[in-house]
Amino acid sequence: MEYKELIFTPKSAEDFHKDLLIDALSQIGFDTFEEFEQGFKAYIPSPNFNQQGLDQVLGGFNGMFSYDVNLIPQKNWNEVWESNFEPLGINDQCYVRATFHDPHPEYRHQIVIDPKMAFGTGHHQTTAMMMELMMEENLAGKKVLDMGCGTGILAILASQLGAKEIIAIDNDDICYQSTIENSNLNDIKNIQALCGSKEVIPDQKYDIVLANINRNILLDQLERYVESLSNDALVFLSGFYEKTDLDMIKKKANNLGLTYSRHKKLKDWVAVIFHIDPLAIHP
Repeated sequence: MEYKELIFTPKSAEDFHKDLLIDALSQIGFDTFEEFEQGFKAYIPSPNFNQQGLDQVLGGFNGMFSYDVNLIPQKNWNEVWESNFEPLGINDQCYVRATFHDPHPEYRHQIVIDPKMAFGTGHHQTTAMMMELMMEENLAGKKVLDMGCGTGILAILASQLGAKEIIAIDNDDICYQSTIENSNLNDIKNIQALCGSKEVIPDQKYDIVLANINRNILLDQLERYVESLSNDALVFLSGFYEKTDLDMIKKKANNLGLTYSRHKKLKDWVAVIFHIDPLAIHP
């Protein structure tokens, strides 16, 4: 299949504008991104490209980006991912690598990821911060729900941290299949992967909810998460910005009976933990 390659050059000095545009492009069908010093490249299958949709997205950025378009012949996109995937250490505790990287047994946790085109190799700030927060909490014996699981990296880490049972959900079939494959790569037996969205969440109670998606989806799905929480559950959320989104997420969470605990920030992205307010939560 032929792809369109769009090369975006920012006119703004703010890094988070680039991250916002990448997020917006991913929601209209762009499935692969490659950053370089002057900007980034975005790829989309030619049949899925919609100029009107692109114009609408860029209209929200008020001329902050210019772009050029190239037509790219069919590529082996897995090879593209592999060539750009560098191993990653997180807090000297967790080492994320691909099958073609050497292991580092000095790390307490090692996660092997075959990234393909699924989001979640640990390199994005939101994934790394979620992993840091998880390693700072006690997940032993917990039932975990991982929404927007991508490669399954957070679900795999949850299992390695002692979680008893993990449900991992993504509405992208590539991510669903990738979670199954990566669970097997890491010899993880207690992850159940499901393809879908909030409607496929099994009707049971969870001690931990992980959701690294984006602001609008989180605002839409948060009520369903809360319905699935046990009495002392924690909710980990990321995929949004501190300045524009955090207060909005806090307000929604508070209205649903959750209380803000703390958050991490990295290059304007944040990851936040909420806990249940026993006096406010609905039965």
